[in-house]
Amino acid sequence: MSQYMSPIGGGTHHSDFRLSITKALGDQLAAALATLVAIPLTEENLNEGVDERPGVYQLYLDGEFVYVGKADKSLRDRLGQHLRKISGRRDIPLTRVTFSCLYVAEDFSALAPEQLLISHYKGKGGVPWNNNGFGNKDPGRQRDTTVLKEKHFDVAFPINLDVPVPGIEAGETTVGAFLGALKAGLPFVFRYEKLPSRLSGEVLDVDRADLTSDEAFRLVSATLPADWQITALRGYVIMYKETQEYRSAWRYYRAGAVVDVTPESIPEDAVDTPDLDE
Repeated sequence: MSQYMSPIGGGTHHSDFRLSITKALGDQLAAALATLVAIPLTEENLNEGVDERPGVYQLYLDGEFVYVGKADKSLRDRLGQHLRKISGRRDIPLTRVTFSCLYVAEDFSALAPEQLLISHYKGKGGVPWNNNGFGNKDPGRQRDTTVLKEKHFDVAFPINLDVPVPGIEAGETTVGAFLGALKAGLPFVFRYEKLPSRLSGEVLDVDRADLTSDEAFRLVSATLPADWQITALRGYVIMYKETQEYRSAWRYYRAGAVVDVTPESIPEDAVDTPDLDE
């Protein structure tokens, strides 16, 4: 006869225990960030109040939490990239954007703390800008023809071609040098095909230093043959030797002429446009 007696109440003598370290870390990060006060995303606040250290950060639009990210090396630099990007967009003045940040040890960044936070917030409605292309850099030539979802960041807040381009100097220069200064100064991606030396070396007269992006593209376009095209897409600008139509384009510059078109968009659930956040 067995000497084993069942526990009173019919309980069991064994069970499973699962320790979710990642969930605990995400919860702790979120709790620490929740104690912080969000301040305006300005150069002054970044230069005076944010160290060049790794960490995680959160962005807010009109007080609503919209994005979480990480900086492997410098929070100041990464937030500065976002400031520059937003400054070149329509319908989103920087006065509407605030941020908070949390420094973390360098070895902790290997655990992808921003993903821990995204997972934490997933059950609370998610983080809208982490799934709409806000963090994307240059998507690459293969995605230039992509038609964007209605809720994509570039659809909600397209690039602003009326912003002045810093770094442009008045006077005589070459087309190649001007393109380099334009690419460096724009607050959005400008990708272009390398020009033949005869076109790159052509003299360009810049009448003033405060050119807007639109005026700069008009100036370049007027120097190029008709088979070269500058295309303003929702989130960036490209220049290639082509006459292709793009479904997400809203302005073309061709041999000095400017053509405005209505970009196409389709419902969010009708196309797969994976994020390329970095």
